[in-house]
Amino acid sequence: MARSRKKLGDILVGWGVITTDQADKASAAAKGAGKRMGEALVELGMAKEDMVAKALAEQFGVEYVDLASPAVSGKVDIKLIPEELIKKHLVLPLSRNAGRLQLIIHDPMDLEMQDMLRFRLNVEIEPKLASRSAIKAFLDGGGKGGGGGAQPRMVAPTESLVSESIDKSVDRSVDRSMDKSIDVTSEDAPIVKLCNRILVEAVKMRASDIHVEPMADRVRLRYRIDGVCLERDNLPKRMQNALLSRFKLMSSMNIAEKRVPQDGRIKIPVDDKLIDFRVSACPAYHGESVVARILRPDSVRIGLVNLGFEPDNLNIFNRIIRRPNGIFLVTGPTGSGKTTTLYSALDILNRPDKKIITAEDPVEYAFEGINQCQVKEHIGLTFPAILRSMLRQAPNIILVGEIRDKEVAEIAIQAALTGHLVFSTLHTNDAPSAITRLVDMGVKPFLVASSIQAVMGQRLIRVLCKQCKRLATADELDPKLMRLTGITEPEGLGKIMHPVGCDNCVSTGYRGRMAIFEMMVMNSAIRDLAFKLAPVSELRNAALASGMRPLVEDGKIKILNGVTTPHEIAKMTQVDLDK
Repeated sequence: MARSRKKLGDILVGWGVITTDQADKASAAAKGAGKRMGEALVELGMAKEDMVAKALAEQFGVEYVDLASPAVSGKVDIKLIPEELIKKHLVLPLSRNAGRLQLIIHDPMDLEMQDMLRFRLNVEIEPKLASRSAIKAFLDGGGKGGGGGAQPRMVAPTESLVSESIDKSVDRSVDRSMDKSIDVTSEDAPIVKLCNRILVEAVKMRASDIHVEPMADRVRLRYRIDGVCLERDNLPKRMQNALLSRFKLMSSMNIAEKRVPQDGRIKIPVDDKLIDFRVSACPAYHGESVVARILRPDSVRIGLVNLGFEPDNLNIFNRIIRRPNGIFLVTGPTGSGKTTTLYSALDILNRPDKKIITAEDPVEYAFEGINQCQVKEHIGLTFPAILRSMLRQAPNIILVGEIRDKEVAEIAIQAALTGHLVFSTLHTNDAPSAITRLVDMGVKPFLVASSIQAVMGQRLIRVLCKQCKRLATADELDPKLMRLTGITEPEGLGKIMHPVGCDNCVSTGYRGRMAIFEMMVMNSAIRDLAFKLAPVSELRNAALASGMRPLVEDGKIKILNGVTTPHEIAKMTQVDLDK
């Protein structure tokens, strides 16, 4: 019969940390609040968090580690597992050897998390215990540890955005009637300077968006850089109202309205360039969450080669976009660069002899020479209404921001069949799925088969920093990732590069992004399958037989060319690899 586990309270009483009465009170408080005994002890001030962690280690028979000790913190190597797992689960890897991973955790009772990591990383987990606050402090401090070389930091620049003068000015006027006493209009006001600094810094750090997120005890500020959110700073809670009011004022929103979502725009000069921010405010539990998306017109004029096209796919793409009629679809999840790809095509085709009209929701980038129409649902200016009007304007090329329903799809198809070249996007996981998606919307199969010229699926991957990347050693080649990306060890050695981290890439090892593509060009075999309502698997097999290179194969080329890593490709194409 298995030996019963000793209770946490009994352990702490035995150590003399708490009394029996205190253990009983904490136990009753924990049950009443639906919390664990350890949480109740810390909240009631009866025991420190590190002592509770030591008692938990004793209770579950695992080793307790002190992250404040250089002997322990120096051994942490956060490159051993994906950064998003570290952040999500607040864990720290110590070492990985012979299929075993030593992992510092804070909750020995979270067996589900350990099982998930065991499956995801294909290793046996050897847990060690530290307190939650110690792990978080280690990460907030920049993840300073061993592992040979620079470590990816969990944050952007470490200095706080809140200077002493800003802090004092807000502290003197703390929430007296919704912070009306705090000046959010004068350009010399401290809170105004803080907001301007956030916007300018985010642009200079190449962020794609800024997230201002009110939490229970602070306001979290994050920048999304190369598709990954990095925590920039934790601002004092007392600044929340003034900070949000200023951003809403700059975006021409109603600062008194906090119950419903609002949208707005900000335009400010940064380094002699006028930068456009699309701002969204959404009510949340601890206050309004504000997100500012940074729009850069130059990002759609970087050239097709720099988008990530391999020579063969580039030749096909150039042929397709120069056809006189038909539909060209770009598919992928939100944030996969579909719109940027189509804008790049329009930039090439934008000549005096071509009339180009777009229907967008919203119009993100203004192009000279292109007629761009903004969807405004509240006045009846919908995608179908704009498309019907477009066809009376005799355009050569039409761009529909997104095909969302049967009505838009049928108008786009009729335009393609009557001599127009139509570009649009569709939310599907791969190129062949676009055919079945249109049929599922209610479009007749023969119209889909006859109007579509090609479908291109894409994903965005991070590109290795050119200043710090180095060749990966044999120990750094993860067998599972190699298998998922179809690379053998002899094939990869001497070609696969490893992320390191430096000031140029904010210590992430990556700087910039490019796309991986799969191009399905319609032919008689694929059209026949589309007409017969064939399943996606058959459409995909026919596309592969006709020469389509799947996303993972396109990614493999970029791995072997030293552009990115197996981890990036496996992460972005996992859906496709499971098929």
